[in-house]
Amino acid sequence: MRTQFFIFSSVLLIITFALGYYLDPSWYVFFVIVFLFTALGYYDVFQTRHTIMRNYPVFGRLRYVLEELRPKLYQYFIESDIDGRPFHRVDRSTVYQRAKGVRDTIPFGTQLDLYVEGYEWICHSIAPKAFDTLNNDPRIIIGNKDCTQPYSASILNISAMSFGALSSNAVEALNAGAKIGNFAHNTGEGGLSDYHLKHGGDLIWQIGTGYFGCRTEDGRFNPELFAEKAKHPNVKMIELKISQGAKPGHGGILPAEKNSEEIARIRHIKPHVKVVSPPYHSAFNSPMEMVKFIQKLRELSGGKPVGFKLCIGYKSEFIAICQAMVELDLYPDFIAVDGGEGGTGAAPPEFSNYVGAPLLDGLDFVHNILNGMNIRRHIKVIASGKITSAFHIARAIALGADGCYQARGMKMAIGCIQALLCNTNKCPVGITTQDPKLTVGLVPEDKKTRVANYHEKTIKNFVELLGATGVDETRNLTRTHIYRRVSLNEMITYEELFPSIKEGSMLNGDIPKKYQMDFAYADKNRWGIHP
Repeated sequence: MRTQFFIFSSVLLIITFALGYYLDPSWYVFFVIVFLFTALGYYDVFQTRHTIMRNYPVFGRLRYVLEELRPKLYQYFIESDIDGRPFHRVDRSTVYQRAKGVRDTIPFGTQLDLYVEGYEWICHSIAPKAFDTLNNDPRIIIGNKDCTQPYSASILNISAMSFGALSSNAVEALNAGAKIGNFAHNTGEGGLSDYHLKHGGDLIWQIGTGYFGCRTEDGRFNPELFAEKAKHPNVKMIELKISQGAKPGHGGILPAEKNSEEIARIRHIKPHVKVVSPPYHSAFNSPMEMVKFIQKLRELSGGKPVGFKLCIGYKSEFIAICQAMVELDLYPDFIAVDGGEGGTGAAPPEFSNYVGAPLLDGLDFVHNILNGMNIRRHIKVIASGKITSAFHIARAIALGADGCYQARGMKMAIGCIQALLCNTNKCPVGITTQDPKLTVGLVPEDKKTRVANYHEKTIKNFVELLGATGVDETRNLTRTHIYRRVSLNEMITYEELFPSIKEGSMLNGDIPKKYQMDFAYADKNRWGIHP
């Protein structure tokens, strides 16, 4: 191909130059165009980085053009409404329609295959409850015996997404929407920014391994700085991030191109450098120390609810944390269970694809252990991981959650089109970028209403689902209400799939066989597996 290129380009150069010289000077325009493509081709031939361009000068570049266009062409022209990943078009359209306040019903029946293995549904009653007789704003009180400022939270709140990962306009839109809808906005581990505080929405301040916003110069926890910020009236709860579903066991990543002077000021870090949070906390070194640290955060915050977020890895480590709680008689006010299918942050593919328990498995485990050790009553459980619909909320609550977090659904409510460019600083809708040429397109005054709309209509549909089951309170949803198809002619309830544990049973030594090894490995004085 290279030989043909040399011959063809040389012939074209000679012909176009001759036509311009002997026939009409306007042919020089074509000569210049041919010359530029020829120069580009010679560059391709002599560069050594890209084999295809070297072997197919100029034409080899089409591969990169098509590669760039492939996700867009596939999404809009090839994939069906239920094939898209990580969210198919039916789910995305539901979010968009509810956020915009337009018709969100569907015609002509479902597009889903109801007979495929894994299809799930919720049972309905012959005597359903009328929507107007139910509580249209179901909430949960978060705060146990050691909490002096309990918080009344919606059952659906905005999950952790930092300023830095998100643009200032995106953060403003989310927080202003939370203010309108009376639900909470998790700050993510990037610290409390002016944009989180500007509109007065309720905040869950997340503290990660980097202690951004409450750290010393060498990156350790600063109790004085934490106490000062934690007492802000907008901060309603504190969340200690142990791990996240997108990359459990891996610290957060802030690319250098997103680390502006402003972000560095808020996080107390150096600007314009890549920032990788440590994979572990330096403030504690064992389950016992972690539980004591949670109590310390509660005291420093003035008695506000404090909890922790994790994606389940070694089950023995979570059991050890629970054993430390029992021994110290100290309990977090809530635990957020993240699924390995999360989330919005940039992560190595091995971590996103192959590390961490999926939400349903993690949620089942956490609820069972808390219940079996008779400490569930002290702790609220929040589920997080690919939750976009009222059914997802109902399923999580039936499995043991008290409420839910939502990240990607809320991003779609403010305009996310699933371009899958979150880690590049080139988000076309101005959400996951710090480029002012892109963020200018996102107008918080418009998008805040969409966030509130989406939340309101999702909660409304959840309450309607609740009524359809014949249940009048969220706490009465159980694992028996959810069915899953396991083969063409067999379906089982979640109670059969995820058997419940009797309250307090584990304290009497009645430990199910599947957990016995995990209990044997648990050590409340150190992390890891220790046979």
